[in-house]
Amino acid sequence: MNLFKTVWKDKLAALSLSVIAVTVMAGIFAPILAPRDPEEVHLELRFASSSWEYLLGTDHLGRCILSRLIYGIRPSVLWVFAALVVSVCIGTVPGFIAGYFRGKTDAFVMRICDVVLSFPGYVMILAVIGVLGTGLENILIGFVLMKWAWFARVIRTSVMQYAESDYVKFAKVLGIRDIRIMAKHIVPIALPDIAVIASGSFGSMILQISGFSFLGLGVQAPHAEWGMMLNEARAVMFSRPEMMLAPGLAIVMIVSAVNFLSDALQAALDPKLMSAKAKRQGLEVTPAVKLQGKEVA
Repeated sequence: MNLFKTVWKDKLAALSLSVIAVTVMAGIFAPILAPRDPEEVHLELRFASSSWEYLLGTDHLGRCILSRLIYGIRPSVLWVFAALVVSVCIGTVPGFIAGYFRGKTDAFVMRICDVVLSFPGYVMILAVIGVLGTGLENILIGFVLMKWAWFARVIRTSVMQYAESDYVKFAKVLGIRDIRIMAKHIVPIALPDIAVIASGSFGSMILQISGFSFLGLGVQAPHAEWGMMLNEARAVMFSRPEMMLAPGLAIVMIVSAVNFLSDALQAALDPKLMSAKAKRQGLEVTPAVKLQGKEVA
């Protein structure tokens, strides 16, 4: 709750959080909010201008751009978030085990992570697509295979600093089981760090899924997705550049909001950044206090 209050005081972070919340809710309730069926074709209305019936106009097949934009939130944001959660959950287990027990266990887990991370991320996703075929599901599988090892390594570093705390050592001396120590003493204080790590990767994953769909490797027609909408508008980018405006702005807006929120979370959780901010505020107050002291003297 204190973390939420700290982030909410930052106007840019509060705006970013609001944008993300509205986007997620629009994606969840897309069948209710979308004015039309996103796959409904009206060739007689192709490239129609903005009107009350079609607020953002229609595409090359006469489909409602606003409806496709709203439905595109699901693969572009919601399913990417689901893949992110799965990756974090898979990476958290070996990360906690390696960071807490260390020694041979740490070395074994980290060698597995090194093997996975030795393959470039895009190469691994392309390999998955080559084996399983194109489609959103296969790209999400590639995300999980690519990201879990990176999360495990970063979470392991975070857990190592908490595993050496005095209260953890005291709990070990009392004979408390390791699983209970991790669940009760390490997991609660490591969760904010995990949230910052995950939020930092969320924006890049949204860009990646949009990029693969733009290349024709992700979501396939007639389903709606922001990257694919950009690809469809590419053929008329010079005659009708406004066709690329809606999906392009949607990608920029949500990725920027995620990155701003991630920076705010990091600033709220990093003691160095918080102390630096407090020091700056103290430097602003100290001269006035000193001056008042001289006047009193």
